[in-house]
Parts: sequence; C-alpha cells; structure tokens
Amino acid sequence: MSIVGKIISEHMRARPLAGLRLGFCLHITKETSVLVMSAKALGAKVALCSANPLSAHDEVAAFLYRQGVSVFAWRGESKKEYEKCIRDVVDFKPAIVTDDGGDLHTACHNAGAKILGGTEETTSGVKRLLALQSSSRLAYPVIAVNSARTKHLFDNRYGTGQSTIDGIMRATSVLVAGKQIVVCGYGWVGKGVAARAMGMGASVTVTEIDPVRALEARMDGFAVTKIADAAAHGDIFITCTGQTGVIRKEHFLKMKDGAILANAGHFDVEIDAAYLYSNCKRPKDARPGVEQFNVNGKKLYLLSKGRVANLVLADGNSPEVMALSFANQLLSILHIAKNHAKMEAKVYDVPPAMDDKVARYALASMDIGIDSLTPEQRRYENSTLG
Repeated sequence: MSIVGKIISEHMRARPLAGLRLGFCLHITKETSVLVMSAKALGAKVALCSANPLSAHDEVAAFLYRQGVSVFAWRGESKKEYEKCIRDVVDFKPAIVTDDGGDLHTACHNAGAKILGGTEETTSGVKRLLALQSSSRLAYPVIAVNSARTKHLFDNRYGTGQSTIDGIMRATSVLVAGKQIVVCGYGWVGKGVAARAMGMGASVTVTEIDPVRALEARMDGFAVTKIADAAAHGDIFITCTGQTGVIRKEHFLKMKDGAILANAGHFDVEIDAAYLYSNCKRPKDARPGVEQFNVNGKKLYLLSKGRVANLVLADGNSPEVMALSFANQLLSILHIAKNHAKMEAKVYDVPPAMDDKVARYALASMDIGIDSLTPEQRRYENSTLG
C-alpha cells in the first residue's frame, strides 16, 4: 500500500494529527492496520472498533493493541458486545471519527459527542448521514469518501466484486462456471460481482428497482428480471443493494433445492435471515460459515449468517484496491483536521483535486505515466465559439 506510505512521507515532519484523538469503526483487516498505523505515525491517538461483529481478524486487532491503539473488537461479537465496543470508542472522546456503515456516526449523535468532523467509507453509511442532514440533525461535517471516483469505481466494483466471489468459493467450494447466479442490485458492487461471475462462466441475472441501472445491466449483457421471477432458477443469490428485505419468504419458497444465499451489502438485513431462523430452529452447519435450512422440503444454504461474505468468509478486498480507499480516508482526515472550523455540518464529497492526487499516486506505484494537455490543447479547451 505504497500510496498511503507516500502520504505519510509528505506529512511526517509536520505531524498534522499531533494531539488529536481519532475514532475508527472499520473492518479490522491487515489493510485497516495500515491506515490506523498511518494515523498514529502522523501524531494521532487512536481507538478502534469493528464495523461488523464477524469480520475482525483477531491477530490484526492484537497487533494494533500492542502498538498502543485502544482496540475494542474481536471476531464473533454478540450484538450487545458489538454495540458496547462502539460506545467504548465514543467514550474515548475522538475529535474525528472514521466509519464504515454509519454505526459509529449514529452512536456519536446519540451520545451528543463533540466531534470536529468525520469520514464515511460506504454507500450505506452515506445514505444514513444524508438522512440526518435532510432532517437538520447532522452535528458535524462529514466527508463521504465513498463519493471519490478512486474509491467506488475500484474498491466497490473490482475489490468487492472479486472478494465476494472469493468468499463464496472458499465457503462452499462450488464451481462458478455454469451456475445461474442472481445479483440483486446493479450499483458499483453489483456491477463488480456480476462482471466477475460472468467472467468465471456463470449465467448472470440482475434484479433492480432503478430503471436506468436495469437498462445498463441489460446493455452490459445480463438478463434482467424481477426477483420473484428469478427465484425459481437461481443457484446462487448475491444481494448488493444496501436495502432491507430484498430476498424474503415468498422468494425462499420458490427456490430450488440447494440454492445458496450470500450478501455483499453492508448490513445483514438484505436476506431475511430472521425468517429462516424462525422457520428452522436448528439449522445444520454444513461447512464453516454455511448453514443449511430446510424450507418447504428443500435445502437452502445461508452464508455468514447474512453478513458480508467477502469479509466474513474471505480476507476482504485486496491491498491494491484498499490503498486507494484508505489514501482517500487519510487525506480526508487531514483535510478535516486543517479545515474543520470553516466547514459546515453537512456531507461533503471528496475534493476532486484530492481524488486526482490519489489516482496519480496509484499510477506512479504501477510505474505508469500519462499524457498532459499541450498549451495549444489548453487554449482550444478554453476557447469560446466564434
């Protein structure tokens, strides 16, 4: 993740985060450790909790604890423990908070915490923050890191697209080629999952509620239909919507014997796992992370209890793509530390110059050079007709 290292080297002498407390709620992976240690290197004191009860890597959490980070996380937290760990980060009294999904931001608002500003990693989290903003309840400025082109175009599409298929394959050992895969949602994550599945030989059907995205999926070569019509034919269902109740009882009842259910969205609400657990009190552990439910005389397999398959069942997104996301996070934190007094309590996009800077760092790390406009081209670009 040399992109992040480049940012550190540029700011190490000034240590612009000295004296600041930062609170992070992120999936605790080796990539996250790079971001956390970068913040420490620039002077911050850091507290960290997990953005998912099942996604923390205990060895990474232990490493960060040994480096002086206040870590409140372990793999397999209960719901109450997960919420308590988030409150522990709030009690750390961070000045700047970085979140993945919005749970830490919500806790800060509920506690009336004094926050200078924050950042948000995900589409789901940004939607929650925009809801707070629309009701005039957002208490501090937040930079929506997910808005950066160098985040959603790469992390969401290529990163989550690949790691979701990786998690499903690790957990089930199924052959993707020849399978009927139903991708629910054609945002950047859905586009990535659909493309990776098609590239491995699957027949992919997309379901959508947005007419433009549905049309785009069709133009990209995928079948497009309603989830109710796809339910009877799919071998593997992957939700990528950020919505609740995407796959429900009426869909389960139509599914074929052996259907696999996986989620790539942030929260565990896209697949109605509550119905499966209420209908089958004692699901069978078919494999680690794979539960078998008997529904209407058929076997259905739920992966990672409906939580994000790429992080619970695999290692999450690769360092190459997370370097882009976490470079945006680190630069956004530095921006807030410097400019918070001039910022309003609203959701900001990542500044375009910052986005371009991350892209140029990434290209340089790949030893790739690109052209620039000639003086004549600049004059032409800025000329007026006539």
